[in-house]
Amino acid sequence: MQFAFDDVHFELKEQFDFSFLSDYGRVFSVFDKNDSGNISFGVQSRKGKYFIKVAGAKTLNAGTIPEKAIETLQKAMPVYKELRHPTLINLLEHRRIPGGYIAVFDWAEGECMHAHWDFDKYPKHTHPKAPFYRYTRLPLEKILQSLTQIFEFHAFAANKNYVAIDFYDGSVMYDFSAKKTTICDIDFYRKAPCVNDMGRMWGSSRFMSPEEFELGAALDEVTNVFCMGAAAFNFLGDANDKSIDKWRAGEKLYNTALKAVSNSREERYQSLEDFLAAWINAIADYCNYSK
Repeated sequence: MQFAFDDVHFELKEQFDFSFLSDYGRVFSVFDKNDSGNISFGVQSRKGKYFIKVAGAKTLNAGTIPEKAIETLQKAMPVYKELRHPTLINLLEHRRIPGGYIAVFDWAEGECMHAHWDFDKYPKHTHPKAPFYRYTRLPLEKILQSLTQIFEFHAFAANKNYVAIDFYDGSVMYDFSAKKTTICDIDFYRKAPCVNDMGRMWGSSRFMSPEEFELGAALDEVTNVFCMGAAAFNFLGDANDKSIDKWRAGEKLYNTALKAVSNSREERYQSLEDFLAAWINAIADYCNYSK
């Protein structure tokens, strides 16, 4: 069914009361195609822009029921508070609304690296207007800088005993004007220790370690080492074909990423700090070699 709010149009399975949005300003953007069960809005006020995530409405592509979406969003709020960081979208407030729950963030400028709602118009890997295509054609030093910020955030999260569940390129936004990276979605991150309680965990298989497919397996910092290595291949090589022929950034950086994505946990870096240190060292070697 088609609906509108402040002249912004979106689709839902049934009507939902969004009148609370007027408390924050005027809606200028909507994101209604996610499978999380949430619908999100960009709202302009006199004070600035907000990104408001809403759980409880029956979205078209939801992979869960509204009650579960509400529970997930509410449980995620302490995670955003504890992991406040310059690279993470900034949570301002959260509260119950009739029939649902909302989280209000500062608006982060940028474009999503897995903007699946636009894939019909702008195929991700081939269209010059696709954010992922544009990002992977940036000067190499800009990609390395952006990836390092992502890795630094996850090393910070690991030091707070958090495991990144469901991190993938759809969790990353990039502002091409300001050259700024923002992580925009950590709703499923969990406090360690935790185990695989699903069989196949939430996430994109391109970023998931073997233990994220194994019921009862430990999920920890070594799991996230794999995820960060997979992110490196996703943006600097090929997420599915991890051969050096598809890699753009030199042999030492390639070997660093390859060790991180070993199927054997024992052969990976045993902490994100170790991975990050090896990564930064490899960047220094690559930059000196490239001069």
